[in-house]
Amino acid sequence: MLDIKWIEAHAEEVQHSANAKGIMLSVKELIKTNQHRIAHLQQLEQLRATRNRLTNEIHQAIQGGDNHQAEQLKHTMKQNKQALEHAQVRWQEANQQYEALMLLVPNIISVDSPNGESDKDNVELRHYLEPTAFDFPARDHVELGEIHQMIDIQSGTKTSGSRQYYLTGMGFRLHRAVQQLAIDLLMNKGFEFMEVPLMVKTEAMVNTGFFPLGQDQSYHLEGEDYWLVGTSEVPLISYFSGKKLDVTQPIKVAAVSTCFRSEVGSAGRDTSGLYRVHQFNKVEQVVICEDDITLSQQLHEEITENAEELLQLLELPYRVMAVCSGDMSQKTYKQYDIETWMPSRQAYGETHSSSNLLQFQARRANIAYLDTDGKPKYCHTLNNTAVATPRILIPLLENHQQQDGSIYIPKALRPYLQGLEYIK
Repeated sequence: MLDIKWIEAHAEEVQHSANAKGIMLSVKELIKTNQHRIAHLQQLEQLRATRNRLTNEIHQAIQGGDNHQAEQLKHTMKQNKQALEHAQVRWQEANQQYEALMLLVPNIISVDSPNGESDKDNVELRHYLEPTAFDFPARDHVELGEIHQMIDIQSGTKTSGSRQYYLTGMGFRLHRAVQQLAIDLLMNKGFEFMEVPLMVKTEAMVNTGFFPLGQDQSYHLEGEDYWLVGTSEVPLISYFSGKKLDVTQPIKVAAVSTCFRSEVGSAGRDTSGLYRVHQFNKVEQVVICEDDITLSQQLHEEITENAEELLQLLELPYRVMAVCSGDMSQKTYKQYDIETWMPSRQAYGETHSSSNLLQFQARRANIAYLDTDGKPKYCHTLNNTAVATPRILIPLLENHQQQDGSIYIPKALRPYLQGLEYIK
């Protein structure tokens, strides 16, 4: 969320961000609605002041024994009450319209983010290793998973419908090993881990910037004010909601959680395999710092490098992409995607997303600190995936497969797999 006074002063920039992100919002309408809201509030306050004045005058008239004057004032009070009720309704309607429009306001876009309409317009910044090439017919992760009895999509579909799966045997062990590698990596970099709720209230989804625009991507518990989270970013940020923090040093927290996404709008896309599933696990990193864009940009690079380091430990080819304006979410100021090479797709596939949100999320969640003058200021918040699994198993299995069907285990994973060098 942005400050309304800032929006009024930068209306063209905010409208540009809305247009670029495909958000149906008229900033002019928002500003006009705010003016009406203020006018109605002023009228409401004037009527309340009149009511208070009349109350005192009636009391004085009664005390002075002037019953005629008291009756006249009571008649005026009745008219005031009716006007007050109507004014209250008008103000509530205007305020509700204003709040609804404010929830559609996007974050501004960094000047160095590419212009574009979709992920096809994202720009490669750097890459690590070249795409893996094989001199034998390569198998995809589904076939490899079946050969080694690691992935059972058929049973997942039978039990829970489309985009579901079982990880068995070495599939489960790899799934846990990459998570633990990510946990150890982040702990060594000063992150504090939390166990977090997976069901959150609507307020938490709104405050973190996932609602109202992302509501169709989330699972709702019928009859309850609870939603299943699509990322532990929601409960991690919500933990600090409404608090005044000490951000002398940036706060670095992380969580390992199961995540749920409905994948509305992806019908017919990536229906086979583990790329786009309804339930998955993520190790998520979240950083909260003071309102200093130089610092938050530095931290943005750091959390992106954390994810890169993990992929390097997994010995996987990847590239870092600067995300264009049209591929950004409402809440994002600047975003990098990391795409890892997936031989079965003969393309890179997104495995990580790293975002700097500036004050946008902290304003919604009311996360602040006191500056050196003792004045409250909103924090900057950032987030990035350290690893998401089972999606990471796609490049892990496919890039490290051998001609005989065995799978090479990267050295960094071996301590979590009792020293195993190959899955045979």
